[in-house]
Amino acid sequence: MAIPSFVDRVVLHLAAGSGGHGCMSIHREKFKPLGGPDGGNGGRGGDIALVVDPSVTTLLDYHRSPHRKARNGTPGAGSHRNGADGEDVVLPVPDGTVVTTRDGELIADLVGAGTRIVVARGGAGGLGNAALATRRRRAPGFALLGEPGETLDVVLELKSVADVGLVGFPSAGKSSLIAAMSAARPKIADYPFTTLVPNLGVVEAGDVRFTVADVPGLIEGASEGRGLGHEFLRHIERCQALVHVVDGATIEPGRDPVSDIEVIEAELERHGGLSDRPRLVALNKIDVPDARDLAEMVRADVEALGWPVYPISAVTGEGMRELAFAMAEAVETARAAAPPPEATRIVLRPTAVDDAGFTVTKEGERFRVRGAKPERWIHQTDFANDEAVGYLADRLARLGVETELVKAGAQPGDEVVIGGEDAVVFDWEPSVHAGSELLGPRGTDSRLG
Repeated sequence: MAIPSFVDRVVLHLAAGSGGHGCMSIHREKFKPLGGPDGGNGGRGGDIALVVDPSVTTLLDYHRSPHRKARNGTPGAGSHRNGADGEDVVLPVPDGTVVTTRDGELIADLVGAGTRIVVARGGAGGLGNAALATRRRRAPGFALLGEPGETLDVVLELKSVADVGLVGFPSAGKSSLIAAMSAARPKIADYPFTTLVPNLGVVEAGDVRFTVADVPGLIEGASEGRGLGHEFLRHIERCQALVHVVDGATIEPGRDPVSDIEVIEAELERHGGLSDRPRLVALNKIDVPDARDLAEMVRADVEALGWPVYPISAVTGEGMRELAFAMAEAVETARAAAPPPEATRIVLRPTAVDDAGFTVTKEGERFRVRGAKPERWIHQTDFANDEAVGYLADRLARLGVETELVKAGAQPGDEVVIGGEDAVVFDWEPSVHAGSELLGPRGTDSRLG
C-alpha cells in the first residue's frame, strides 16, 4: 500500500515519562553505623512538547509513527545522589497546526516559528528519605515513588497559513496560476486531481508581500466527502481573501463560469466560516480563442454577483499583473482591519478561600475522594511499606480528608475510594496524627499493626 507524501491530519498517542523513585538509604561507615538518611530523589520524567518548525510542511512523520514516548527519570541512590531527569521529546510541526483532543476540545493553535507547547507533562520524581526527614522522623524508613507521566491522545490538523486562497474545479488552472505568480513549482497536467497537496507561493505586488495557497480542486459535494477537495477545505480557513479560478476553456457539458462559481460557493457555504472573506474572480485560459470570447460574454453576469472579474492567462501572463495587485489590495485591506496583536497575558485564577482542594462524595455504600493532592499522593505511596502508608494517612488527615469523611457520614470500616480510574480502595479507620513515638522499626507503623 502506498504511503501518502502529504498528511494534514493525524492522531498522536503520547506518553510522557514517569518520575524515578526516591531512594531509602541510611548512611553507614566504620565507627558510625547510623549516620542518618542519605537517600536521593528520583529524576523527573521527560515532557512531550510540540514546536513550530518552518522547515516542516507535513505531518507525514506522525502518520507513520503515531506513538511517541518520553524517557522516564532514573531512581535516586544513596549518598544523596539524585536520579537523572528523563529527556524531553520535542516534536516539530508545521506552522498553522491546530492541536485538539479527540473530542474536539482546542488545546492550542500553533502559529509562528518557535511557538511551543507542552502537551504531555512528565511525572515528578519521588523524594528520597533524606528529603523526608524531620525533627520527629529523623530516619524515615521509606521513600516516595515517582509519579506517572501523562498519557493522552491528541489530534493534529494542519491549516495552511496563507493570505489568499485559490479555489475552483480541478484543472481550472490554479497550479499554473500560482506557478506564474511565484517561485512555487507544483505538478501541472491537464487531467483532474493533478494537485494532491496544497501548494504555497510567495507573491510580491508593489510593496505588498503575501502568500497564496493553491487548494486542491473542489467538486460538487466536496463538503460531504466527494472528491479530494473536502480533505483540504480547512486550508482556506485562515485566508484573508479567496480567488475563484474559473476554467474558460472547459469542454465538459453543463459547465460555464457562473455555474462553476455557484457550485464552489455552495460547497464553501456548507463548510462554513468563510462568508466574510472578500472574493475575486479570475477567468483563466483566455489564450484560447473560445475562452476569450466566453469571458467577454459572461463577464457582466459574473460581476453581477458583486465581485471584481479579471480575465487572465496563466500561460501568456496576460492580466496577471492586474490580478496580483488586486490580491495585494484585498490583503492590505484585511491586514489594516485586523485588530493589533495583544501582548501575552497571564491570567491568575486563585482558588477560593473555602476551596479545600478535594471533594468527598457518597456513592451508594462507599465514599469517593477526588482532588489533585490526594490522587498524587496515592501514586507516590509504596503500599508494601507500612511506614509509607502511615505517612499517607498523616498527609490526608492534615489536608482535612478525614474531617470531611466524618461530615459525609462515613463510619469506621466503610469503603473509601481515592481517585478515578486508577483508584485505591481501602476500609477507612480514623487515624491518630503520627509522632515519632508511634513509629516502630524503620518501615513499620504501630498504628497499622
